[in-house]
Amino acid sequence: MNERDVFEYALLRVVPRVERGECFNAGVLVYCRAHSFVAARTHLDESKLFALDPEADVQGVRAALRAVEGVCAGGEAAGQAARDDAGRRFRWLIAPRSTVVQPGPVHTGLTADPAAETERLLQLLVR
Repeated sequence: MNERDVFEYALLRVVPRVERGECFNAGVLVYCRAHSFVAARTHLDESKLFALDPEADVQGVRAALRAVEGVCAGGEAAGQAARDDAGRRFRWLIAPRSTVVQPGPVHTGLTADPAAETERLLQLLVR
């Protein structure tokens, strides 16, 4: 039997025009304390982006999504967060913000493989 551990996840939402509040899913953040695991996987659907804002800054949105992935990955790409553990990086990324890329509510589940769970959630909820 595979041992399963608790994990937390939040969707990354793109809100092209914050004042309108319209959004779509463009990524997922996954954290599993038992594995000291934090990761983000993203996928930007440009047709959805342009449907909500025909003048959207695609490169800016991509850069924001890459930045989230970088913070999760740690190392130089994480900037100041590089010194933080996986849990602190996750908590920082899920903090509410009023920007084009925003985290959604946190949900929980059980998994034996947090990396595979990240990919499963991306396929199920984003793509």
